[in-house]
Amino acid sequence: MRVGVLAVQGAFIEHMRICQELGAETFEIRCAEDLEKKFDGLILPGGESTAQSLLLHQLGMFDTLRTLIENDLPVMGTCAGMILLAQHIENEPQAHFSTLPITVVRNGYGRQLGSFTATFDVGEALNFKARFIRAPYISQVGEGVRVLARFDGRIVAAQSGNQVAYAFHPELGGDTRLHENFLRKVG
Repeated sequence: MRVGVLAVQGAFIEHMRICQELGAETFEIRCAEDLEKKFDGLILPGGESTAQSLLLHQLGMFDTLRTLIENDLPVMGTCAGMILLAQHIENEPQAHFSTLPITVVRNGYGRQLGSFTATFDVGEALNFKARFIRAPYISQVGEGVRVLARFDGRIVAAQSGNQVAYAFHPELGGDTRLHENFLRKVG
């Protein structure tokens, strides 16, 4: 099993390390030529979604990645990755990939200084310790979306078909259960 991790901006190295520890082969997706490699799953990491989207367009990768996601490539989006997948972003006229039927609120828990850690259940992963850094949250879900977690009354994790999205950073903190769940879908 081979997982491509978007590596144009943001926190991608931790995702690669966890996937490798769990037995998956990984590689960095940095340019359009990297998309010619065979891979079975995709991780869109945290970082800055607007910068990532801009770079994906500039590097000629945006349309190819969107097509792969639309054609059922398993994808995990964390924080900024969730924003990239969302069909709608509150108070913004345009979304990015628009493949996951959710509406997100950017920086829903505040700016960098508002970062925090909380423990709650994420699907079958009970008592998951999640790190929120400039985290969005999901304000609405569309048809077929399964809510995986809520925190403080807000939706912070959801899944629809081949796509799973987390408002927080599951790659931080040492708990690999959400990556294990993702790799089961990939493999």
